[in-house]
Amino acid sequence: MNRRHLIGGLVAAPLVLRFSQARADGAYVFPLGVASGDPAPDGFVLWTRLAIDPVAPDGLGGMGGPAAVRWEVAADEAFRRIVAAGDVAADRTSAHSVHVEIEGLTPDRPYWYRFTSLGQQSPVGRARTAPAPDADIDRLRLAVASCSNWESGYFSAYGHMADEAPDLTLFLGDYIYEYTRTAAQSANVVRPYGLEEATTLAGYRNRYALHRTDADLQRLHAAAPCLAVWDDHEVHDDYSGVWSKTPGVTPNDFLRRRAAGYQAFYEAMPIRRTRLDARLQMPIHRSVRYGRLAQFFMLDGRQYRSRQACSDGPNGGKGQVITDAACLDRLDPARTFLGFEQERWLYEGLARSDARWNILGQNLVMAGLRFGNGDAETRYWTDTWDGFPVARDRMTEALVTLRPRNPVVLSGDYHSFWTNDVKRVSADPSSQTVATEFVGTSISSSGPPHEALMAQMPENPQIKFFDSRVRGYVSIDVERDRMSTRYRTISDVRDPRATVSTLNSWVVEDGRPGAVAA
Repeated sequence: MNRRHLIGGLVAAPLVLRFSQARADGAYVFPLGVASGDPAPDGFVLWTRLAIDPVAPDGLGGMGGPAAVRWEVAADEAFRRIVAAGDVAADRTSAHSVHVEIEGLTPDRPYWYRFTSLGQQSPVGRARTAPAPDADIDRLRLAVASCSNWESGYFSAYGHMADEAPDLTLFLGDYIYEYTRTAAQSANVVRPYGLEEATTLAGYRNRYALHRTDADLQRLHAAAPCLAVWDDHEVHDDYSGVWSKTPGVTPNDFLRRRAAGYQAFYEAMPIRRTRLDARLQMPIHRSVRYGRLAQFFMLDGRQYRSRQACSDGPNGGKGQVITDAACLDRLDPARTFLGFEQERWLYEGLARSDARWNILGQNLVMAGLRFGNGDAETRYWTDTWDGFPVARDRMTEALVTLRPRNPVVLSGDYHSFWTNDVKRVSADPSSQTVATEFVGTSISSSGPPHEALMAQMPENPQIKFFDSRVRGYVSIDVERDRMSTRYRTISDVRDPRATVSTLNSWVVEDGRPGAVAA
């Protein structure tokens, strides 16, 4: 016990227990459940957050001063063999959230964990360590989710994901939505947020807290560790780097709002220790290895990128679809989607990787969707990689040059299923296929107009499949010789007991980029 499991920032039990206890008045202090994430061969991150009034206006969950929290990790579900334990303080500075980075465990096996505070015990969660870096494992099951809008429907998809017992869950952005629908839009509200638009730390904290009260989401987090990245709605719709899409909002003003959103994301997610720096940046891109089978590169496609192409005025504002001829800015090689530092980090990682499958988990469609035949009148949705075609070509050229084995891109954001060939030259759909892309539909958010987009498919042969009419998630089995992907759909987003079915299935074979229908 207690071998190499305490990290910097954890406080020894005697010191914690001298702190004044946060008042709970008998209310349950673990209504937001538990979670684990960022697995390594010898451990993972454990998370919980104490609260007795999860959406209290001040964003502090109704808690008072610091509270001592005991955490335990066991080799069995009954906790007869506890292999690591310790104490940490939960306080107001992090909204009484707890992050514990566990080390010293055995690779590639399940563990169970729980927390105790103020005389109460949390639900039990199940985590799993990653395999040793050189382990030759046979299979890895993934569940992939994005875009869960509380107002748009229930999170029954999360419950079905938990039922599939994944080894790892990927959250690819829009875990929350910052806005609340207006009274004129109330006909589309299944369950109201009951909160003002999030612009402050308290507002963002309460969005996460409300989502975490959902039983299906709690069950998924308790079932398996996760890897999570953000997209735009964790801060503000369609923002790009330090620029808001709202005309007149200066980068300095927007940075304060963005910092609040990032801080709340960290407090709510089981990710490894990170913090806002002097520039109000918070690094979250990272690489996670699963033996020789898979290497994950979790990317941040919002924080470091250039301003939206052809934004109006010095401080932002943009049209969502623009013509190529009117916007030479879109083709500027100085523009970046990931930020040049993150680009270098990714290319260096791909060059070193000897994994059989190299999986890029990121927020936005990479393969592209053009509205036209590529001539001067063709339009592009510039919030995606289509707004950064030169940066995308740098990425695809790196895949050709570095030759990582079996690159596969997993994406979210567009509230629809896509199966794509990622082409070497973004402007030429007939060019070499260098990677496969699977885009998952939303957990609950409404999809874009299906028929209008289907009418564009003849001009987009790189898109093998598209459907925006259904909600759900992606289920993937990664094996040595193939990756098998299923698009899972729920029967009715307005039904908390919705059933699940498979829309279709796809296979990528080892050494052959591009998916085929199963």
